[in-house]
Amino acid sequence: MPSPASRSPPLLLLVPFLLLLLFSAASAWKKDEFRNCNQTPFCKRARGRKAHSVPSLSTADISISDGAVVARLLPSQPLRQATDGDDPESDTVPPRPLLLRISVYQGGVLRLHIDEDASAPRRRFQVPDVLLPDLDDRRLWLSRLSSPAAGSSSFYLAEGFEAVLVHDPFQIQVRRKGSGEPVLSFNSHGLFDFEQLRAKKNDDEDWEERFRGHTDTRPHGPQSISFDISFHGADFVYGIPEHASTSLALRPTSGPGVEFSEPYRLFNLDVFEYLDDSPFGLYGSIPFMLSHGARSSSGFFWLNAAEMQIDVLGPGWDDPAAPAKDRIDTVWMSEAGVVDAFFFVGHEPKDVLRQYTGITGTPAMPQEFAVAYHQCRWNYRDEEDVAAVDAGFDEHDIPYDVLWLDIEHTDGKRYFTWDRVLFPNPQEMQGKLAAKGRHMVTIVDPHIKRDDSFYIHKEASERGYYVKDASGKDFDGWCWPGSSSYLDVLNPEIREWWAEKFSFENYVGSTPSLYIWNDMNEPSVFNGPEISMPRDAIHFGDVEHRELHNAYGYYFHMATSNGLLKRGNGKDRPFVLSRAFFAGSQRYGAVWTGDNTADWDHLRASVPMILTLGLTGMTFSGADVGGFFGNPEPELLVRWYQLGAYYPFFRAHAHQDTKRREPWLFGERNTALIREAVHVRYSLLPYYYTLFREASVSGIPVMRPLWLEFPADKETYNNGEAFMVGPSLLVQGIYEERQKSVSVYLPAGQSWYNLRNGVSYAGGVSHKLEVSEDSIPTFQRAGTIIPRKDRFRRSSTQMVNDPYTLVIALNGSFAAEGELYVDDGKTYDFEQGAYIHRRFIFADLKLTSVNIHPANLGGKFPSDCVIERIVLLGLPSGAKKAVIEPGNREANVELGPLTLRGGSSPDAITVRKPNVHIADDWTLRIL
Repeated sequence: MPSPASRSPPLLLLVPFLLLLLFSAASAWKKDEFRNCNQTPFCKRARGRKAHSVPSLSTADISISDGAVVARLLPSQPLRQATDGDDPESDTVPPRPLLLRISVYQGGVLRLHIDEDASAPRRRFQVPDVLLPDLDDRRLWLSRLSSPAAGSSSFYLAEGFEAVLVHDPFQIQVRRKGSGEPVLSFNSHGLFDFEQLRAKKNDDEDWEERFRGHTDTRPHGPQSISFDISFHGADFVYGIPEHASTSLALRPTSGPGVEFSEPYRLFNLDVFEYLDDSPFGLYGSIPFMLSHGARSSSGFFWLNAAEMQIDVLGPGWDDPAAPAKDRIDTVWMSEAGVVDAFFFVGHEPKDVLRQYTGITGTPAMPQEFAVAYHQCRWNYRDEEDVAAVDAGFDEHDIPYDVLWLDIEHTDGKRYFTWDRVLFPNPQEMQGKLAAKGRHMVTIVDPHIKRDDSFYIHKEASERGYYVKDASGKDFDGWCWPGSSSYLDVLNPEIREWWAEKFSFENYVGSTPSLYIWNDMNEPSVFNGPEISMPRDAIHFGDVEHRELHNAYGYYFHMATSNGLLKRGNGKDRPFVLSRAFFAGSQRYGAVWTGDNTADWDHLRASVPMILTLGLTGMTFSGADVGGFFGNPEPELLVRWYQLGAYYPFFRAHAHQDTKRREPWLFGERNTALIREAVHVRYSLLPYYYTLFREASVSGIPVMRPLWLEFPADKETYNNGEAFMVGPSLLVQGIYEERQKSVSVYLPAGQSWYNLRNGVSYAGGVSHKLEVSEDSIPTFQRAGTIIPRKDRFRRSSTQMVNDPYTLVIALNGSFAAEGELYVDDGKTYDFEQGAYIHRRFIFADLKLTSVNIHPANLGGKFPSDCVIERIVLLGLPSGAKKAVIEPGNREANVELGPLTLRGGSSPDAITVRKPNVHIADDWTLRIL
């Protein structure tokens, strides 16, 4: 595109046409617009290597320094420096050692760091501000190595585990102490390759890469890293989002008989109408993989924000004639960066998740309204349209909490502005929603319209706050506003400046009930290579975009979240939805799966996608209910609402070219079915909020694969069609049109209760169930207690003082447990102890409420809320009354429905109006 200075008025008339062309190019999946592995030199080179074909490295000068293992890695022959020619081994440089450092952290975490020494011509980029700042405080001080002269050195890692550094050839193993059984290994197949930086030999040497008319100058030459990681004792591996797949477990991408020919790609991209079953990378990247098997759980995380390609190797990849091995081998390939890798081992899979979120952060505790239902469309036209949609929800008795505005609400795609014709009174509009306890979200993207009359562009340009192109000028790319520049959010100063833009003084027309949506932050550049920013663009500290690409959206998300935090003087929790993400994004808000399509395959794929996000820290995630593209038939839309009501992030969204699809536009019966689905979510808000509290403390996701709760049950290991919500609810989606029945596997170890009618089903077997139009199969696990609120208001904020219902599903011992967490739903006062946290225990026909708020934390949260109903499933008949202590009060016991809305439930016994306070200690005995 021409520079701003060279534009003439006639050219300006072409801008809408050019944008239309660019949008068309980006608006649907076109395979040839994106690079594959063979078109990506570092991937092609690494993928072509066989086991032990790379010149080996050996360790030298091994010692303990500052409590860590340090050594030099020496090549057995001159290091290869790859070129794009046919003979990558023809170009060599004298051997130069690499520097190795191994650290151990509390909880069984091993960190491996490998980098070039000080003689390198340039410092390699290491991703900042992702790891928790207190990580070094949790480092264990290693005091000795065992048997360093015996070819390997071992040292303590965690209870039951040790780490072993093999000297020659270099290898790292994590194994079980005593038995020596391996759990994780690095470079056991000799595929570690580290392309060291060097100067060009002469001016004729061509380091440039070209793709579809774009040239990457690649001024620092090849600098890729690749290595193999083996997960021993694993039945499956999971993780490394984001990919659209109907399989929860990662399928092999290389090896005999493998269907996929491409590795899993981690490269944040704006992919419209993405394929529903592909290893191709989407909007976010988290280079964390975890494994699980009957004997082992482990994880591996590579802190690297450059493009990454990962192969999962099928059995026999190294020797098709050899018998299958009890491990899964993987190969990790990255264009740049350093080795900064973490190994996690645990006795249970939840241990691995705690370890990972222990270094990247647990998910932020959201405001309670954000856990409720969101209504979005690109775009609600004007203030009258907003008012009509808001009124429609009230008219049809459907609660909702948030209404969203996309890019059309702005003045010419200038973010932080309003179209004063369509939205002349934004504060009044937000105030009307807030009066019903509702909120608004507006979109703020990272591309800034290059318009000297736009104050944000003018200020950013004058201060030099934009990413630079390879020549050192402000990068100029095309996105929704036309000619745009992009903030260099790697720079902490610029992030602080951006955060200030969200103040009420700067964001004119915003109010305390307004929150933010970050879209297009991969970053998306319509006229860029692969619809993204050129890799040779320059960021703060002379960092190339190739080195931090996958973290760009992370830094933008961070800055926006901090902006809302500052706006409220640090008191209120922010809500920011981001499309792009990286490791650690869970600390700043929610994400969603991007531009899906209104078809059954995308409905099916949404579950493994969201489950995978949760396994990698991003528990606050969801998929666009109904599908972003296309027009869903009523049955698909209803089934999507019924499933989406259980997503951690529950939002309906649609493209501007789709037909309007507010819930009441599909006939009275479908409106009733959607209303019921939304009501289910609102009734379960106390349970969801309690689970978000657990996630914020432990890192265990809200929506969980079955194997996370049942790690010994092999039938659960690759089930991506059913999932757990917390430890208590199992949900099975319906993914086919006019489906009459479904097979549901209920994990072994206990019975399960159908939440529609209270009927009990045995665990450890699959049950063929008839499918009804009014719900999808949902079961409560025996031995659990779920808190609910069954009175429906216009929004969650209007339910704050409503009474609770406890649903108790008894196990074979007539026992059950559950928890309830309550705070003000908005501020950070809970960090000073202002919350209620109760554990409910049913045993020996007695229900007890126990305070589990730490006594030393202090703080108090007042609440007059009571429990108005207690529903017991699996209790033998004959109960006549309940006696409550203290006070020796009696309450009625009767057969009753599971919900206030009625329905057959012959196995349910209800205690009506015990009216015990949620904040108090009490006991209720069934007589």
